[in-house]
Amino acid sequence: MKQLLIIVFALSISLIAGCGKSEPTDTVESLVANPERLNELRAQCKADHAKVGDAVCAAVSEATRRRFMGTGTPYTPYVSPATPPQPATPAISSPKD
Repeated sequence: MKQLLIIVFALSISLIAGCGKSEPTDTVESLVANPERLNELRAQCKADHAKVGDAVCAAVSEATRRRFMGTGTPYTPYVSPATPPQPATPAISSPKD
């Protein structure tokens, strides 16, 4: 009898845990790697943000930003090598008459 109670208890716990709201399976990294899924979810977020959920739409937003902006490598402008200083030219004086 005790074994049956333990089995029923374990089964009920696993069922309750399985009924909880699951975490989104689409991560930012997976959406960056899969642009078709990103576009699909972006359209769903635009159509009904509340139905899709804040977590998924935030991941879609971040994945879109990463695809557009890149990984965040800072921009380093080209710096030309310093030009050597030019020798000063002497002032040319006009000949005196």
